[in-house]
Amino acid sequence: MKVMKIASIISGVVFVLYAILLLAQLWANVVSWAVFVKLTITAGVVIIVTFGIAMLYREYVEEKSMKDDKYID
Repeated sequence: MKVMKIASIISGVVFVLYAILLLAQLWANVVSWAVFVKLTITAGVVIIVTFGIAMLYREYVEEKSMKDDKYID
């Protein structure tokens, strides 16, 4: 499905950018640890919300197509 592909791309980009930041933070103090923790939480929330919205949309589209095909009332 197109929505899941977009969600996967967004989550993948956020994950890769976070991984780069993580490695940079471990080897060189790029940002303060307080900001790093905030960025960690933000990255996690963005990934979870992106997949959550994509799954809800997919369920809506599947249910709508089943109703259109008269599988469910």
